[in-house]
Amino acid sequence: MSGDYHGSRLEMDARRGGVWSALWRYFFRNRIAANACVLDLGAGYGDFINTVVARRRIAVDTWPGLVQQVDAGVEAIVGPVDDLGAIGDGAVDYAFASNLFEHLPQDVFVAALAEIRRTLAPGGTLTILQPNYRYAYREYFDDYTHVAVYSHVSLADLLRAHGWNILEVRPRFLPLTVKSRLPTWPVLIAAYLWSPIKPMGKQMLVVAQPAR
Repeated sequence: MSGDYHGSRLEMDARRGGVWSALWRYFFRNRIAANACVLDLGAGYGDFINTVVARRRIAVDTWPGLVQQVDAGVEAIVGPVDDLGAIGDGAVDYAFASNLFEHLPQDVFVAALAEIRRTLAPGGTLTILQPNYRYAYREYFDDYTHVAVYSHVSLADLLRAHGWNILEVRPRFLPLTVKSRLPTWPVLIAAYLWSPIKPMGKQMLVVAQPAR
C-alpha cells in the first residue's frame, strides 16, 4: 500500500468488527466447517479471520501490523498474496479475500490465483468480496490504491479464463463500506442478507473452485 493507508483511508473502526461478527453468525458460519483450514488473504485488521471458528486459521497481508491485530491461534504471515510459500500444497479448505484484488495489478492477481489454487485442498473454494464497479463507479476511485476495475461479470470471466469454475455470484451482496449511512446493528445485517432488495448494495460476492 502507498503511504500510511491505514491512517488515511482504512483507519481502525470498531463498527467493522461488529459487522464481521454478524456476517459470520448469519452467513459464513454455515459455509465453513469446524474442521476446515481457512485462509484470509489481505487480512488487514483481522476482522474476518478473528471471527472464524475453524481447526486452522491463516491470515496473510503485506502490512506488518497484521501480527498485532490477529487473535491468538491465528497464523499471521506478513508477505504478498502471490507468494504463499509458507503454506503447504492442498492445506486450505476455504480461501477468502475481502477488498483485495482491486488493489493489485492483474498480473499479480493472476499469480495469486495460481498460488491459491496450489494451496487449496480437493473441493476447496475461493470466496471473493469486493466493490462491484457496475454499482460503485462513483466512489470507486475515492480509494487512491484502487488500480484494477471489476464488475461481477468481468471478475467471473477472469476466473474462468484462468481455470476456475464459478459456483456463485451475488452482484449486490453488501453496502460499499461501514462508513455508509446504513446502521450496522446485527439484526439489520441479518435482514439485509436475507432480503432480495439490496439498497446501497455495491459489493459483490463471487465463489469459485479450481477446475481440476
